[in-house]
Formats: sequence, structure tokens, C-alpha cells
Amino acid sequence: MSKHTKKSLPKNTIEFTLQIPWKDVQTEYDVAFDAIHKTLAVDGFREGKVPKAIAEKNISKDAVYQKLIHTLFPRLYNDLIKEENLHPIASPKVEIVKAKENEDWEVKMTVPEKPEVVLGKYKEKVKKALTGSKKAEIWVPGKDEQKRDENAEKQQQLNEVLSVLLKEVQCEISDIVIDEEVETRLARLVDDIQKLGLTVETYVQSRNTTVEDLKTQMKKEVEEMYKIEFILMAIGDEENIQVEKEELDKLFSGVKSDQERANAQANMYYFASVLRKQKVLDFITNL
Repeated sequence: MSKHTKKSLPKNTIEFTLQIPWKDVQTEYDVAFDAIHKTLAVDGFREGKVPKAIAEKNISKDAVYQKLIHTLFPRLYNDLIKEENLHPIASPKVEIVKAKENEDWEVKMTVPEKPEVVLGKYKEKVKKALTGSKKAEIWVPGKDEQKRDENAEKQQQLNEVLSVLLKEVQCEISDIVIDEEVETRLARLVDDIQKLGLTVETYVQSRNTTVEDLKTQMKKEVEEMYKIEFILMAIGDEENIQVEKEELDKLFSGVKSDQERANAQANMYYFASVLRKQKVLDFITNL
């Protein structure tokens, strides 16, 4: 069907340009039209019983092309994944470059690939950071008579470890993923602000910042969040850190409600990923 060219972009992003012959577009158009036709009902005719000549007058080309796009593009993308052995971490950015009747179509699909993580000598750096942290936390009688807050110390150690990982480990996240998450967070923030009866301008002024600075901070937070996720996954793979069935069973046994337990078990993969992440963090903080 379609042919494509491939272009590597920065930060684990790949751009594909697809050429779709017009004859194939026509075929897909007919399929899309038939799908809509089967569900069409007009005065005097039940659903699926409308004659084609009447259906053609009641179904707009725009509706058919929208149907075509929603069925054809995902299929083309799945073919790309298989043919190019891709490992996308989010949906592609799709741009219709050319889509005129009686001409071949051109579509760009920009794919955010799973980042390559280069761990390097992170263990040495983490050990050094943890050693320095422990020395700084030595309790001296008479200097501070308050009991040390162990949770606060653990959180401080964790923050230091994560800072080391972000600094020392090579891991680039596609801007497509970052920008999409930032836009989602901004939309949610704007919604929350409006519920309070405020404007975005009033909100940023109250925080002594600007919209652009807010976006920049969000982007930094999102990028670090994704980096940490993939770095921890890479460390877990390198150290062969697994979550055993017994660990999950123990977790689920603490859920008293049968319904809640069933719901938790239905999301076993999610809970396994959370447990594995915690085990990786425990491994790192105990280096």
C-alpha cells in the first residue's frame, strides 16, 4: 500500500513520511462509506436499509474522510511498528501534509521511541552521595537534643540519589512525550484556576511568576519524571530485580473487601510495576 521514508530526529524521535497512492485512498474511502452506510437511517428507511443512491446524498464526504482517517492511519502506524521494529512510548504526532482528491496523499508520523539508557558508573556516584549524606547526619549529643526524623532522613537520601541519577545517567526523552504531558497538566491547572473564579493572569501574578516560567518549570518536572521512570526500569533490568507472585499475594491479602481485592488483582501489572520500582529504589539507597 504505502511507502515511507525515515528520518532520525534528536532525543529518540523518528519521523516517517508516508506516501499513500490515491487508488488505495479510494479503496479505503469505499470501505469507510460502507461502514457509515450500514448504520444510516433516514425517513422511510430503517438503519442499514437505505439505498446507496439516497445514502450518498445524506453522507457527507467530510464524514467519510474522517472515518477513513480514523481507521486507516492507526493501521498504517501499526504496520510501521512491525516493519521498523519500533518501541514507541506514546502515540505518534500525525500531520497530514497533502490530502487532495485524485492525488497521492502524504502523511508524517513522528514517533517517540523508548529512550536508550546509559547507566555508566552511577553506583560509584550514588555511594559517594550516600556516604556524604550519612556523615552529615551524625547526631552530636548536646548539639541537637531532638530525635532525628527517620522518614525525613530517608526522603533526603532518596532525593539525593535521584539527583545523582538525573545528573550522571544518560537518558533523553522525546519532546513529543514531554510536550503532551505539559499540555495536559496546563489544561488541568487552568480548569482548577477557573473553578476558583480566578484568571490565569491573576494566578501567575499571585505566585510572582509568568506563564512562560510556569511552562518551563512544568517541562523540567515532567522531563525529570520520565527520566527517573526509565532509569529505574533500566537498573531493574540490569540487576534482574523481579517481583514474585508471593509478594503480590501478600499485598492483595491486606485488602479486606472482596471487590477491592478483585479490582486490585485485575490491575496486577500496575501493582507489580510499583513494587518493582520500590525494590529498585531500595537497592540503590542501600548501595
